[in-house]
Amino acid sequence: MRHSLFRPVFSSTLSTPLRPCSSFSSHVRPLSTTAPRRSTSPETPTSRLNPRILSELKSRIGKCISFGLNKEQTNEACSMLEEMALDWRGMLVGSEGFLTSKDRIGLYRQEVVWGEMDAMCGHVNNVVYNRYAESARVNWTRSFANIFDPKHREEWRELMTPLSVGLILRSIRTDYKFPVTYPDRVSVLHKLHREPTPDADHFKLDVVILSETHRRIAARCFEDIVVYDYRAAKKAPLRPFMIEQFKEVWRLQEEAKETYTKKVHSLIESVRKLEKASWDRPDAKEDLGSAAKA
Repeated sequence: MRHSLFRPVFSSTLSTPLRPCSSFSSHVRPLSTTAPRRSTSPETPTSRLNPRILSELKSRIGKCISFGLNKEQTNEACSMLEEMALDWRGMLVGSEGFLTSKDRIGLYRQEVVWGEMDAMCGHVNNVVYNRYAESARVNWTRSFANIFDPKHREEWRELMTPLSVGLILRSIRTDYKFPVTYPDRVSVLHKLHREPTPDADHFKLDVVILSETHRRIAARCFEDIVVYDYRAAKKAPLRPFMIEQFKEVWRLQEEAKETYTKKVHSLIESVRKLEKASWDRPDAKEDLGSAAKA
């Protein structure tokens, strides 16, 4: 049976039973919703950051502030904290090529509801993560019709129907990284895994599901999408308007990688510089406040 891009595919394609609780155990590897296959395992060309990078940098800045900073150093610390607060999604996944502007995000600050929690485990059920990815994929596709390529609005919308040429989800792989719990919000981002070619009859997408409360990656998905001609009952190449828009997305992804790699490295260097100017200098002396001077 073939499955539409926008319909659940869990019941008939799962080769590994879902185990809602075990995937976040400290001694069990993250559970995938499909059996691992070497040929389709997602590999990101850009090195991924430590998932706790933002919290660790904030902690390091906090240590500097607690130790004692002069006015100039305090302003610098505040500036770094503000930058992380305003652009944390870009700092976290922009260096991988994910586009983090609101109009490029498939699900933006989606509220986690109580009913999505698993009663046995106390966190969002594993299947729900795939639903987040599915909803974000719908919105990601619709954004081309509504925002980026209105000239081909009807063609983009038609891709989500079985009327002529449409999109079919061939497979989805999900790796669980962090247990999302109520209350929280999630943002879900998609990016092209490879640059599209005119003769391709499918494309692959990398997905990240972000916890807004913890500002961490909660899950990663890898989707394989087939272009299918329902009238001819066979696969079809990417449509020209899709190639045009996907090439632009790929260009923006490459720019994001370069921009955010530099930003993150610059931030790490700035934090280290602040440490060397405060508690980690040879003559460092902690400021114990006015009480110590009394």
